[in-house]
Amino acid sequence: MEKIAPIVGLLGIVILLSFLLSWPVMILWNSCLVGAVTGINQIEWMQAWGINLLTGFLFKNNVSTK
Repeated sequence: MEKIAPIVGLLGIVILLSFLLSWPVMILWNSCLVGAVTGINQIEWMQAWGINLLTGFLFKNNVSTK
């Protein structure tokens, strides 16, 4: 149990940071895109988190130092 607690704590911090970093995505989407592009709807916080996660998967930076 002593080995699991730090892992769970670290996982919780990572999840909290990912949600916190999705906040600017939501703000930028709702303030810039909704008014500028017709047909774009406002998004919620979880949708911004999903967009952030998808762009992380699609545009992952793989740098090799070989």
